[in-house]
Amino acid sequence: MLKISGLQASYGQVLALESVSLEVPQGSIVTLLGANGAGKTTTLRVVSGLLRSQSGTVEFMGRRIDRRPPEMLVSMGISHVPEGRQLFSEMSVMENLLLGAYSRADKAGVLADVDQMFLYFPILKERREQSAGSLSGGEQQQLAIARGLMSRPRLLLLDEPSLGLAPLIVRGIFEIITRINREQGVTILLVEQDASLALSVASYGYVLETGRVVMADESAKLREDENVRRSYLGY
Repeated sequence: MLKISGLQASYGQVLALESVSLEVPQGSIVTLLGANGAGKTTTLRVVSGLLRSQSGTVEFMGRRIDRRPPEMLVSMGISHVPEGRQLFSEMSVMENLLLGAYSRADKAGVLADVDQMFLYFPILKERREQSAGSLSGGEQQQLAIARGLMSRPRLLLLDEPSLGLAPLIVRGIFEIITRINREQGVTILLVEQDASLALSVASYGYVLETGRVVMADESAKLREDENVRRSYLGY
């Protein structure tokens, strides 16, 4: 579904990605691992059109998409749930969900999908009239994911969904993420600091260091790799 080849990207004079190549098969969950500053978030930003690359290509469903604007990529089926949630804090839960579907014209379908999000995330139904800024961290993360799903994406880019959350809340969110992948067939490219958790839900993983892919393998094999265990899994 997604193929990245020789990607290079910078922030000003700072090189963030250097010849990054990876693939995400349709229907899979693939994770990007690495320390802070390794280039994981930058990779997602390039895929979703928020950052322009200097060289290399990004293909989605066989079509080249690098340098296309974010709104076009949303309409093509790519949704990005960024690190830090970035909700519209003054607006209600319901308003945030409807904004996630801004590119759609099927009103009945949108309302049906709101109901589906309330099934996945029941607390959001209870909080539907509350402002997003009044929600707890876990509730905000659930809203951010639900809002990302409202555009009916084929590919969901998830950046640090566990950030700042209690372990019990994180487990619940990851159960929902795997359920969405299984039931809706949504392909997921996941960036997650908790490498053990990420590898437990992903089928394949890439390890980035200073803007380069230094390792790539099936998740089970990465969990057994001594360097991965020592650097990212803590044992």
